Amino acid sequence: MTHQTSNVRAIAGVLPVVQMPYHDDESIDYDTLAREADWLYAHGADGLVVAMVSEVLRLTERERRDVGDFLVRHAGGRRGIITSVGAESSYLACELTRAAEQTGVDAVMAVPPIAIAADECEIRRYYERITLATSLPVIVQDASGYVGKPMSITIQARLLCDLGSRIYFKPEAAPIGPRLTALREATDGQARIFEGTGGLALVDSHRRGIVGTMPGADIPWAIRALWDALEVNDVESVNRISPPLMALIGMQNCLDAFLAIEKHLLIKQGVFRNAIVRGPVGYQLDEPTRMEVDRLFNLLQQAVGQLA
Repeated sequence: MTHQTSNVRAIAGVLPVVQMPYHDDESIDYDTLAREADWLYAHGADGLVVAMVSEVLRLTERERRDVGDFLVRHAGGRRGIITSVGAESSYLACELTRAAEQTGVDAVMAVPPIAIAADECEIRRYYERITLATSLPVIVQDASGYVGKPMSITIQARLLCDLGSRIYFKPEAAPIGPRLTALREATDGQARIFEGTGGLALVDSHRRGIVGTMPGADIPWAIRALWDALEVNDVESVNRISPPLMALIGMQNCLDAFLAIEKHLLIKQGVFRNAIVRGPVGYQLDEPTRMEVDRLFNLLQQAVGQLA
């Protein structure tokens, strides 16, 4: 194995999930992906994540490997890259995990299989095999806000107990706050947890002891400002930023809504060339919704600008 687990700093703080840019033929636009990565780092990202909102379920296995490799090489020593290795079989998840480690990523993240209703013993074995396949930190992602069913607090706590300190968590099952606290309590405060609602529950989650957040890629400057305010208990700044931020993120109420709205805002800010999503898609950004997104975006810009 080529990469070790020394850089804990790289998997904390603000870690945006990259959007996937495409050419007109739906092949990945790596020039735009490079521009997106640079833009995110320039706006305070502590690392980059390839995950559900990166359309990993719509990428080929080869693309999943290539995107992680590209981001590591393009980062050129900048802070850490995390890539999703979740799959429908433990075998494939382990293959993706080993390939990800060879590229030099700093951690891997995995959702459980979503096509089968596996019992908790099988889910535990799935994560055990992934963890044994790598020396990297493994982030357990309960992506039931998008797909699958919620993972119990008991199984998540057991994973940390059985598999050790390389296990992190990104819980997304409702109710977010109470379940986050329950996981912390079930692990005697040892669970290291990322906020997983795109920033929607960031203020509440920060009070409950998270180590970082994995928001979308469209407003990193606002998430960075809010995170920094929370870290120093700057209540005035938190109260200024959070209303328009929460309202904007709240409009992204399903996976395809995240894709459509974030890509629209990335175009608006000169990062993306188009808003192509690999179909079939379940959400269309109509004109009234676009106008409301733009209104909230402008309010958010004003709120963050007033902090200077």
